[in-house]
This record gives sequence, C-alpha cells and structure tokens, in this order.
Amino acid sequence: MIKKTILLLLMIFVASCSANHSAVRTSKPDPRKSGNPVVQRVKKPIYRPATAKNPVAVSAVSVKESPGNVDGPLTSSEVVLEATTRVKVTTAMVVAYIERYKEVAKENMTKTGIPASITLGQAILESGAGTGPLSVQANNHFGIKCHKEWTGPSIKYTDDEENECFRKYDDPSLSFKDHSYFLTSRPRYAELFEFKKDDYRSWAYGLKAAGYATDTKYPDKLIGLIERYQLGKFDAEVLGTEYVPVATTKTNVYAQDFQKYTVIKGDSLYSISKRFNISIDDLKKKNNLTDNTISLGQSIIVK
Repeated sequence: MIKKTILLLLMIFVASCSANHSAVRTSKPDPRKSGNPVVQRVKKPIYRPATAKNPVAVSAVSVKESPGNVDGPLTSSEVVLEATTRVKVTTAMVVAYIERYKEVAKENMTKTGIPASITLGQAILESGAGTGPLSVQANNHFGIKCHKEWTGPSIKYTDDEENECFRKYDDPSLSFKDHSYFLTSRPRYAELFEFKKDDYRSWAYGLKAAGYATDTKYPDKLIGLIERYQLGKFDAEVLGTEYVPVATTKTNVYAQDFQKYTVIKGDSLYSISKRFNISIDDLKKKNNLTDNTISLGQSIIVK
C-alpha cells in the first residue's frame, strides 16, 4: 500500500514538471499576422539628363551656361534653363528647337507685328526648349491658361496654384498662333506695338511692365536668350533689313548696361516709373527734372 502511494505521488510530480515547460515553435511566424509593420525599401530614382527622346517634364525661364549642379554636374555642352524648376538641355537641343519653329515665329511676325525674336525667346523660356510638361503633354509652349473664353481641350497642371487649367493644342504651331492672339487681343499689351518691330529690348521690358511675368529679372533673361542665340536675325529677315549683332549695334533704345531709356510716343513719367519699378520722385532726381514734363526722344536714366 505504501509503495502504491509513493508511486502515485511520483507520477503526479513528473506530470507537474512537464506542464511548466513552454512549447517551442519550429515554423516561422507569418508577418501578415504580426503586429509589427513590414518595411519596404524603395530605390531612389536616378536622374537622367533631358534628351529629345526623354524630355524632362519641367518648365524654364532663364539661361546660363557654367559648371554647376542640377541633379548632377554639368558637361560643357549642357545649358541650365531655370524657372520654378530647372532642366538641363544641350545647346544643340535649343538650336534644333529654334530651327524647327523659326518659320512659325516669322509668319506670326508678318501677320501680327510681334518680333519673331520675342516669340522664339519666350517659347524657349516657357517650354524649356520643348521639354516642359505642358509642351510635351499639351503642345502648350507658352504656359497659356484656359481663361473663361477657352472652350477647347485642356490639361490640369500645378503652377501658381494646384491643378490649374491650361490649354491643350493638337499641334505646337497652334500654341504659337494663340500666343500672338493673346498679345494682340488684350488692351494691356497695346503699348508694345508702338515699339519698333526689331526692338526686342523694349518689347522684353514692355512685357514685364504689362504684367506678363512676375519675375523681376524676366526681361534680362529674355534679352540674354535672344542675344545668345542671335534671334534678332529673324526679325531682320522679315523686315528685309541687315542684321547687326548686338555687340556692334549702338541704336537700341536700351543702353548696353540697361541704365537709360529713350522716350517714345505715349510715354509719361508715370508709365516709365511703372515699367522700371522706380518712383516718379526718383526719376525726377536722377534726371534733374523740375516737373513731370518729358519730350519725345529724351534719354531718361532709369537705374
């Protein structure tokens, strides 16, 4: 009896010890059922320079060619076009763009009086020589928004505001035509047509004064592009005059350093002050004027 009792107690003790051991899992836990998040690694996109077959979807407003970084070092043949974003294109791409659209710009100049140099210069700036998103996706080379009167196709693009409405064209030449209509149909640009057709400098500053661009350096950027690629020669071809490179010309309204302005018909101290963002009082002080009277052909210091 005693032996049976001892044996029973021993069996109970062994069973109790076995129950205290934790079970060991040999299979791996399913991450989908785990409370811990699953981390995914995403490769950083690799920047590739713009090419004719692989355009970079950004717009452009100025040009400079020098060593620097725009998602990578520049090569000697690359140009940086910059606006709210930057794009790298080659000089050859810009030249090819000019060659492609020069006749369209010249034809528009014949019909409307807008210098071909201004049209081409603005197109290069606004479209990044045809590589910007609006020019690639919508054939819109001037960033023209829909406005109330537009009933044609459109595209949504975030510019000054999110998802703004921009016009979409079947062909880029229609964008050039619409740009000419845009300038000729709006009263605020009427003053531009008082300038000579080959006076791209006055046109450039006049566009800024009329509110075409908010960038204070827009005229200088436009002029720099026109002179860099000698776009003024297309104005001369339309007018049947001799083209004189800017390095030797002495007849431009704006001096080489952009310090003076020659008064033309319709000018007043007020309009000049608005054009060059300078007060009337400062204009009078700089030019030793006792009143607001100015005369046609008078040279006014504006900076």
